[in-house]
Amino acid sequence: MNMKYKFTIIIIAICVSMTVAAQELPDLDLFTIGRIHYDGGGDWYSDPTSLPNLLEFVQKETGIPTAAKEVIVELSDRMIFNLPYLYLTGHGRITFSDDDVVNLRRHLTSGGFLHVDDNYGLDEHFRREIKKVFPDEELVEIPYSHPIYHCHFDFPNGPPKVHEHDGKPPQGFGIFYEGRLVVYYTYESDLGDGWEDADVHKDPVEIRTQALLMGVNIIVFALRQSEILNAEK
Repeated sequence: MNMKYKFTIIIIAICVSMTVAAQELPDLDLFTIGRIHYDGGGDWYSDPTSLPNLLEFVQKETGIPTAAKEVIVELSDRMIFNLPYLYLTGHGRITFSDDDVVNLRRHLTSGGFLHVDDNYGLDEHFRREIKKVFPDEELVEIPYSHPIYHCHFDFPNGPPKVHEHDGKPPQGFGIFYEGRLVVYYTYESDLGDGWEDADVHKDPVEIRTQALLMGVNIIVFALRQSEILNAEK
C-alpha cells in the first residue's frame, strides 16, 4: 500500500468499531459522513445528491473505502459519537437545543470534526448557534498555508468559488480547540452545490471538479488529524 494512504487502515479500524444501527449504516467497514438534521426550520436536507457523489469521489481519488450515502443524525442522538465526520448545510435558520450543544461540544473536543457549508442564508444563524458550543472561541479565517488546503490537492487561494451568492470571495473559517481544527466553515463558496449531480445546477465541469477536490481535502485532513490524535492517546 502506498504510504501516502497508510492512515486508511486506522480509519477502517475506527469505522469497524462503530455501533450505529444496521439500518442507518449497513456496512460498518466503510467511511461515511454524518449529515446533521437540525431544528429551526432550515433545509438541512438540501443538495440531496451531494454527499453520495462526494463519497464516491473520495474513494476513487484516495482509495478510502466509503459508503454509498451519508447517515442522517440529530445532534441530541448519541449516534454522533460513532461518526467522526459531521456535515451541516442549508439556507435558513438553525437552532441547537441544550442537548445538541452538550453532545456536539463533547464530540468535537474528543476528536470529532464538523464541516459547515453555507448554502446561502445560513451565516448569521450558524454563527449564533456555534457560539453556544464554543462560547470562548472565535471563528477565524483559515490561512491559505493551512494543511487543509494542501493535504491532498493544492488550493493556494483557499476554497473554490462555486456559486455567486453575494459576489464575495469564498472564505474558509474555523474554530480551533487545543490547537486542533474542529470546525471548518466554508462561506460564499457553496461546495455542496458543486458536489450535486451535474444536471442540478448546470455548473461547468471545471467548477464541479474543484468542489469535489476540495471536499477530498477536507475529509483527508480531518481523518489524518484524527489519526494523529489517536496515536497520541
